Amino acid sequence: MAPTGSVEPLLDSPERPSLVLVATLGQGDGFGRALERTGVAPADAAQATALVATVLAPESIRSGTTIEVTLGRRLQASAARPLEGLSFRASLDTALSLRRAGGRMELVRTPIAIDSTPLRIQGRIGDSLYRSARDAGIPAKAVEAYIRAIATQDGLDELTAGDRFDIVLERRRAATGETETGRLLYAGLARSAGKDLQLMPWTAQGRTQWFEASGVGKPRGGLIQPVPGGVTSSFGMRFHPVLHYFRMHRGMDFHASYGTPILAVTDGRVSAAGWAGGYGNQVRLDHGAGLVTSYSHMSRIAAEPGSLVRQGEVIGYVGSTGLSTGPHLHYEVYRDGTPIDPATLRFAGRAQLDPAALAAFRQRLKGLLALPVGNARYAAANSPIRT
Repeated sequence: MAPTGSVEPLLDSPERPSLVLVATLGQGDGFGRALERTGVAPADAAQATALVATVLAPESIRSGTTIEVTLGRRLQASAARPLEGLSFRASLDTALSLRRAGGRMELVRTPIAIDSTPLRIQGRIGDSLYRSARDAGIPAKAVEAYIRAIATQDGLDELTAGDRFDIVLERRRAATGETETGRLLYAGLARSAGKDLQLMPWTAQGRTQWFEASGVGKPRGGLIQPVPGGVTSSFGMRFHPVLHYFRMHRGMDFHASYGTPILAVTDGRVSAAGWAGGYGNQVRLDHGAGLVTSYSHMSRIAAEPGSLVRQGEVIGYVGSTGLSTGPHLHYEVYRDGTPIDPATLRFAGRAQLDPAALAAFRQRLKGLLALPVGNARYAAANSPIRT
């Protein structure tokens, strides 16, 4: 109801001795800006930011982080309340707080115990592998990684509703209950009919890939084409367009526009990279077992002599250097020093771990398979899951 004539306004009103407010860090926000929005004076916000910066970069604090701010009594009505303290969760394993003591701010860092035991989830595939895994509480990115892993070894169209998935994820669980999940550590598939799969990622020779329980890696693809253009000249005798006489053409010419990236057809070590007379700018790759490939007439070389390159890696760019009538790639293959028709070559096989690596691989796999089956729904319900 409206005040009556009996109400007398106070000349002054008492003020709360302190206020406790919550600031939330927004996307692209700044730590100091978030504090100022709650009423913290710019000078206090700058001091708090500087103290936090002594233990972590303020910009690394995730958006959505809540900061509990305590403001003290102000000396006059027109002044901002002084910052008495604040606290927030800096990371899963650390809480930070600031408090005013003796007129100056002090930073207090509180470590939080973390359990890093991986999380194992199993379930039946049903009508959809993706939906079933998501219904089990597995993060979308982890499900996608699982599907890619299974696809390296097996046709996904052969899955049946009775098959069961077995997934192990990195997980860090704080003593306060919050949980983070990370990389996919194991991808298993128990079939109702057919061969089961047990896959684990492993790094061998600088490359991380999925290996079966036996230590055998994913199938290696056949010869990839070094450039996307069509073949303009095949292996064999031909009339040379520059020298104007018939001679042996020891490789294949691919049509490609100037500057098109040239890809390594399979893994190899760069045995030569530089000028090679009529070949112009050339890169030669040694693939072991007497097999060598060469890529000529480049406009620019992108590989260093002695370096290891992987299948599909850019080693140079199409040009028309040396004895060439226009931009193209001249591609050759040698076996034990003898040129062979590149069209007949196929690179196939599977990577295998050496005995020492295989022993370590199996020990790690044994540990993952000994994990109890956890509850992904519980993890998802108790904290934001990061993948």
